[in-house]
Amino acid sequence: MFETEIIIPVRTYDVDFAGVVSNISYARWMEDLRLAMLAKFFPLSKAAALGIYPAIAKTTIVYKYPVKLSDEQINGRIRVSKIGKIKATFSAELFSEGRVHATIEQEGLFLSAQTLRPVKIPEELLALLELDRQNTLDT
Repeated sequence: MFETEIIIPVRTYDVDFAGVVSNISYARWMEDLRLAMLAKFFPLSKAAALGIYPAIAKTTIVYKYPVKLSDEQINGRIRVSKIGKIKATFSAELFSEGRVHATIEQEGLFLSAQTLRPVKIPEELLALLELDRQNTLDT
């Protein structure tokens, strides 16, 4: 399945003055998840060879339960939930011990390295997503 899961360590620099993980850490963890997914299915070296790079257009985080330094680590899971010709939506959740700490959605796209303008999602990546969708429907 076109899904990636990673273990995310909670570091001392993730904690804010209130003793819980800072908002910026959630955004950074989403970036870690998205880059792990790309590394698995469409490495940055492939994108660079095509003269494009991934970018984020929008991030929405819904906080459900605080992560604390004492949690030590949490799990992150990401998948592609929607795909268009230019943009894709990534849906993720951060969780530990059966508890969801946050859900995150991002709209992503690829930009031309030369023009910095959006480009179509590469055919190779679209083909992988379509294959995954077909495999999911078959099960």
